[in-house]
Amino acid sequence: MPTVPPTLLAQVTHLLCDADGNLFPSEEPAFDASAEVTNAFLASVGIDRRYTATELRIAATGMNFRTTARTLAEQAGVHDADVEPWVAEERRAVTEHLARTLQPHPPTLAALGTLAEHLELAVVSSSALARLAACFTATGLDELLPPERRYSAEDSLPVPTSKPDPAVYAHACVQLSIAPEQGLAVEDAVAGVRSAVAAGCPVVGNLLFVLPEERDERAAALLAAGALAVVSSWSELADLVLPVLAGRPVEVAR
Repeated sequence: MPTVPPTLLAQVTHLLCDADGNLFPSEEPAFDASAEVTNAFLASVGIDRRYTATELRIAATGMNFRTTARTLAEQAGVHDADVEPWVAEERRAVTEHLARTLQPHPPTLAALGTLAEHLELAVVSSSALARLAACFTATGLDELLPPERRYSAEDSLPVPTSKPDPAVYAHACVQLSIAPEQGLAVEDAVAGVRSAVAAGCPVVGNLLFVLPEERDERAAALLAAGALAVVSSWSELADLVLPVLAGRPVEVAR
């Protein structure tokens, strides 16, 4: 069984939570809405390739739409596409869809409430703040993760970027007045793990909302990207972290 060094976790004062696919199961419904906009964008620049929601999710998990659109266009040989109008349209379509479809997940709310008694919680996401706001309201997370503790690679930085760029984690640590090693990141995607690791934050992978048939492969990929361990739920994360903070080492069962 892999272990998490207690001396490392003993430094942690903040929990830095990725949002989509991690705090709530937004990946699949988001890509349902995003695929329509993505395909319309590709058609507008003369690219014949079309993506299903599943294909797009596999290609783009952990990246924002701006990065995804540019990457897909460049892969098809289009290097000067204007993606900005489509960024706004995709944001509108996905935000409206998530606000209608997401619901609270009681076990996650309970575990985060327990963690919040010991650690400061913050959100570090590639998604736009408007999308995060809609998701947090729909899932009952507004009180635990209020707007002033949400950091977006799309909206919070001088120049919008996306994970795996570490800029959003570095920005969050500065704004929270913590050293990177004090912020334990929780991520479900490889791009997110790489972002946090590059910023100097320890990371735990979370498989809670990963499709069952993808979990083994995802767990291996998260560990290879630099995650210290992989958990299957927020309650398992609490079981991992809180005893360490109380001075008792703990192992992670895999």
